[in-house]
Amino acid sequence: MVHARAHRDRDRCVVGVRTLWRTVGDGEFFCPDCGGDRNYRRRTGRRRIVVLGLPLLPRGPVAPVVECAACATRFGTEVLDHPTTTRFSAMLRDAVHTVALAVLAAGGTEATAVRQVAVSAVRAAGFADCDEGQLLALIEALAADTGRLPGAATGERDGLDPCGTALAIELHEALEPLAPHLAPTGREAILLQGARIAVADGPYRPAERAVLETVGRALMICPDDTSRLLAATRAAF
Repeated sequence: MVHARAHRDRDRCVVGVRTLWRTVGDGEFFCPDCGGDRNYRRRTGRRRIVVLGLPLLPRGPVAPVVECAACATRFGTEVLDHPTTTRFSAMLRDAVHTVALAVLAAGGTEATAVRQVAVSAVRAAGFADCDEGQLLALIEALAADTGRLPGAATGERDGLDPCGTALAIELHEALEPLAPHLAPTGREAILLQGARIAVADGPYRPAERAVLETVGRALMICPDDTSRLLAATRAAF
């Protein structure tokens, strides 16, 4: 009844401006008003002067919008930059997995404690079926890809590969898209998970510290805070 009356009142308007919308796409997004994943319609519109309910003279286009299919709220298209809940969970899971592999590759997998802490971190992130065998198999596969891991080209475990960029690229690709969507405590939590793996068998090795400093940069944690967090983790072990 209310919508029908509003529609009649609008049609009785003698002269006004109305936006005519056209749907040009759809998909799934995180709706800020609903607080969860919802379907959306991507819409473009054009303003027209309306006389006696009839759209006549064009007044130009309006900025495209994203309209929630559930609550009908319209947002700017930048709302699509926020990942859906499902996508965010996958990004977080992959980030922890990548950090764990990087730390293991830098410090070695010989110590049982290191492997156990890494498996626990990866399982907690969402890979419930992860075990030591899977992580070791991944480390071996990555080690065969020359230049992708610390020391892969030189056989050294205590330093990064000669170009110094291969491992950093891996970490930045996993962490940088995630960092803007995490609170500071969330970014620090990922760094701390990597730090706990590194110190499970003793003090940080140079390659482990280099990896963790790269993680801090990719997560937009300032160097001083990274150093403080690494020191606090080491002191706790």
